[in-house]
Amino acid sequence: MKFLTRWAINTLALFVAVWIVPGIHLESGWFSLIWLALIFGLVNATVRPVLKFLTCPLILLTLGLFTLVINALMLSLTAWIGNLFGIQLTLDGFWAAFWGALVISLVSVLLSLFVREDQKEE
Repeated sequence: MKFLTRWAINTLALFVAVWIVPGIHLESGWFSLIWLALIFGLVNATVRPVLKFLTCPLILLTLGLFTLVINALMLSLTAWIGNLFGIQLTLDGFWAAFWGALVISLVSVLLSLFVREDQKEE
């Protein structure tokens, strides 16, 4: 159940990023966001911890701000992998990926807060 909840949150966060950030374009249809969210979750679960470990000194030096760059790289990698599977997500450069990753992070945090509150009440 937790996996499906995380998948739904990632899907909604990606939807908001595509909708709000001008440099992110999804040409393969809105239904493909479901599969893109799965790719995004897998990339974040496998590649992101390795990158955070390798760049730990840089993250500490920038007081955690380099994590935003890592998030942008994860979104770019997700778009690249998605394109390999026929999901046409294009990013207009690093700044589109940066702002998109920031929007995805904020939406994910907000939605996770609501999900956690519901789980505590049950």
